[in-house]
Amino acid sequence: MYLPESIDRAKMLITVKTYPLSSNKYEELVCTAGVLEDGRWIRIYPIPFRSLPQEKKFEKYEWIQVDLVRNTSDFRPESYKPKSDASHIQILGKIGTEHEWAERKKYILQEVFTSFDHLISLAKGEAKNH
Repeated sequence: MYLPESIDRAKMLITVKTYPLSSNKYEELVCTAGVLEDGRWIRIYPIPFRSLPQEKKFEKYEWIQVDLVRNTSDFRPESYKPKSDASHIQILGKIGTEHEWAERKKYILQEVFTSFDHLISLAKGEAKNH
């Protein structure tokens, strides 16, 4: 299994935030993705970003911490949602671009795939991570 069913106090480096999508239930939703400290990719959806308090609105390349549970309405193994509402997200700090993005690369380049077949089998839950 790529990731466990739930991750308490998941520390995630945000690398992707999509354009807000209208939602009847949440007003607007944002799909957020990034990497855990060990470099494994993770996706969090839904995040009602616009309705978050200002101090909870995270940016790209900021570390956040939140309790997560697998998003069973999505087939992708890296897809999670906050265990409780998104207002429990903690922002831990931002990684800058010093030294040609050295700190960012340290996390982002941990999991680089060279085999498309391996990536597909991971997505289907058939393969172990590296």
